[in-house]
Amino acid sequence: MALFSRVFEYLDLPVEIADPAHPVRVDPADVRGEVRFERVGFTYADGHRAALTDVDVAVAAGTTLALVGETGSGKSTLASLVARLNDPTTGRVTIDGVDVRDMRLTDLARVVGVVSQETYLLHGTIRENLRHAKPDATDDEMVEAARRAQLHDVIAGLPAGYDTVVGARGHRFSGGEKQRLAIARTLLRDPRVLVLDEATSALDNQTERAVQAALDEAARGRTTITIAHRLSTVRDADLIAVLDAGRVVEQGSHDELVAAGGRYDRLVGSAERAVELVG
Repeated sequence: MALFSRVFEYLDLPVEIADPAHPVRVDPADVRGEVRFERVGFTYADGHRAALTDVDVAVAAGTTLALVGETGSGKSTLASLVARLNDPTTGRVTIDGVDVRDMRLTDLARVVGVVSQETYLLHGTIRENLRHAKPDATDDEMVEAARRAQLHDVIAGLPAGYDTVVGARGHRFSGGEKQRLAIARTLLRDPRVLVLDEATSALDNQTERAVQAALDEAARGRTTITIAHRLSTVRDADLIAVLDAGRVVEQGSHDELVAAGGRYDRLVGSAERAVELVG
């Protein structure tokens, strides 16, 4: 009875992110992946100040946006709006000119893929975890996704291979393996827009390199919005947006922002000094 009480408690929770009453018809296969944040503001329900204020950023289809800023500057909040994990309080987020709030959630889930530091696995086989993203995926498609995520050799080395059970009573993956399994799931779904939220921040250096290689493969040919803490990732981005207290205070390429000598240049200098100290 206590269990059912808890289940019904969850079922009775109000739905905060719902399908629109009159959704815009979107064919995920035809989406190019241009993302725009137009005068976006956001305040959490229990917040005393805005987490985002008047954010205007345009990300061309197939390019990479890196979000940079100190902890609490609004990077994760901004990235979450693309997949409708939250909805903006003011302004709008569009993909190919369509407000994401006007898309069916199933269409949006096929268009936008998210890989975050927190990775959740189903209590089932590796095959079932992968097919959760694409139920009709063939074995060849799963193997290819796992190869591109730098995970196939790990799976092939397990006694039951893709039929190995993961979860509380099955094979326990390391943090890096979980990340790569999440990346393989995303690759299998093949979204046009990819959001990477601190996806390697909790990993050791060797594991981080393997996961970063998988992320680089995942980002190939897609519009990618990444919250990065590695300077090399930021350098390679087509566009960098620097956030401070919920506002975009600078945006441009690495070279442009360094030449400007502003906040980004100071962040890069601090990062380079930290690397020198570690070395």
